[in-house]
Amino acid sequence: MLLNERDTDEGLLVSVCDPEDLGETYEADEVSLTVEPEFYDGEEATEGEVVDSLSRCTTANIVGTEAVGLAVEHGFVDEENVLELGGTRHAQLLWL
Repeated sequence: MLLNERDTDEGLLVSVCDPEDLGETYEADEVSLTVEPEFYDGEEATEGEVVDSLSRCTTANIVGTEAVGLAVEHGFVDEENVLELGGTRHAQLLWL
């Protein structure tokens, strides 16, 4: 998985994606998502590194079957809140 962390004024912003999704555009009904390299490209990360990052973030954007599956498995995202987008999955995480 590709992991990118950014410190913002609002807290830690994390983006995670499966490498094969980088640069792709996915659509379902009125929803379109482009997995922009400028936002999602990052360092190759292990499952443990991604879980650690998601546990520390304020906000996260997660794309890909593996990445979203990991977020669901570890309780960061509820399965019913995952979007299925023409061949991949997308979820957002916001801690309040």
